[in-house]
Amino acid sequence: MVAELTHFIGGKHVKGTSGRFTDAFWPMTGEVASKVPLASKAEVRAAVENAKAAQPAWAATNPQRRARVLMKFLELVHAEYDSLAELLAKEHGKTLADAKGDIQRGLEVVEFCIGAPHMLKGEFTDGAGPGIDMYSLRQPLGVVGIISPFNFPAMVPMWFFPIAIAAGNTVVVKPSEKDPSATMLIAEMWKEAGLPDGVFNVIHGDKVAVDGLLEHPDVASISFVGSTNIAKYIYEVGTKHGKRVQALAGAKNHMLVLPDADLDLAADSAINAGFGSAGERCMAISVVLATDSIADALVAKIAERMPQLRTGDGRRGCDMGPLVTGAHRDKVASYVDAGVAAGATLVVDGRNPDVDGESGGFWLGPTLFDNVTTDMSIYTDEIFGPVLSVVRIKSYDEGL
Repeated sequence: MVAELTHFIGGKHVKGTSGRFTDAFWPMTGEVASKVPLASKAEVRAAVENAKAAQPAWAATNPQRRARVLMKFLELVHAEYDSLAELLAKEHGKTLADAKGDIQRGLEVVEFCIGAPHMLKGEFTDGAGPGIDMYSLRQPLGVVGIISPFNFPAMVPMWFFPIAIAAGNTVVVKPSEKDPSATMLIAEMWKEAGLPDGVFNVIHGDKVAVDGLLEHPDVASISFVGSTNIAKYIYEVGTKHGKRVQALAGAKNHMLVLPDADLDLAADSAINAGFGSAGERCMAISVVLATDSIADALVAKIAERMPQLRTGDGRRGCDMGPLVTGAHRDKVASYVDAGVAAGATLVVDGRNPDVDGESGGFWLGPTLFDNVTTDMSIYTDEIFGPVLSVVRIKSYDEGL
């Protein structure tokens, strides 16, 4: 029987009441992992109300005591590190090594926030002008909203909520509905660490939940990571409702390779940056700009390395796992079709890979295109998958 997830509101697991659900999958097998409730605006309001009620007491808590809760949380995550990584890898499709790195980069923010009692001190300037002294205070905003993406389900939320909590705010997190279980486990760890009920809340959902956070008058700020179109929407609607908004969007990252480059090192770097985490990284290198004099050699070196990558179940020591959902796999594969139709040279085709994993997994192997031009969709769009495009250029100036 498929498990039904809950929201986490006011320190308690709360069953969804909207009647709407979506499926989260095990990408390595294609099986349904859980039914994820999609929150109504009323459920969002309940989470915000709990956070608002808890915030004054948490803000009044001595910063050192707040830091001690973060210390305990850090200890608990380290104690459950392997099980959290296993859950994250299983639900996202990452390799175990990537999953552990995801968690570790998030924990570095928690470690930073343990120094909050010092960092939250204000400043005083004596004699800034004739008869003028100046001082500044750092005070919490109140309730903050976090809308996080599927590709780093531990690291990205931990960019935000440890800082918010250390500074005396309360939090409502909306994780990606594609892989929300890590956030739920984190919520339980916060409670075990002694965080008061209502300080950390989790709601699952889609646009309805997002709009509920963006429009609610008691949400003071929004932090978002995701695609460019949604980032623009988040920023426009959030600021329209008077919120502080940080909206981090997608990218199309380029590697420029010049004639004096170490081509072996460049090829290794292109492999790691293009296909790590199946290309589902905001900072993935998806375009290599190669000067004409070295392009043939560089493409050959990249192509000869690609068969060495093992695609499969990332818990078995493979180099690259599946994509997060079947729909996303099909979307990325459609870009490969489009690249071929547009006239790019398909050097390595990943659409029918040999995999070390279950046949039902959402597999797409590393793919390499050459002779890509800047009007092709494989160049202009953020594909967010293991597709690397080589664009040939005449010079450094053209590359820029």
